[in-house]
Amino acid sequence: MKEKVKKLVDDNIKDLGLFVSDVYYSTEEGIKTLNVELDSDEVIDVNRITEATKIISPIMDDNNLCDDIDVLDIHSKEKGDE
Repeated sequence: MKEKVKKLVDDNIKDLGLFVSDVYYSTEEGIKTLNVELDSDEVIDVNRITEATKIISPIMDDNNLCDDIDVLDIHSKEKGDE
């Protein structure tokens, strides 16, 4: 899944200085979430995440990647994560 999402998304968000660093599923209280983690060489502020979400969400929908999940969570990589 990670490579598929990276292939679909990275070129579309590169102008924001962002790239996909990880894609993974998580489940909490029965809610299945697809997590798209973004990274950058710069600090990622909320405005860049918002702009990236506007780009990524339709791509995920158009490619039927959200059909089996309840939530799509697009977020920045935690500082210090390897």
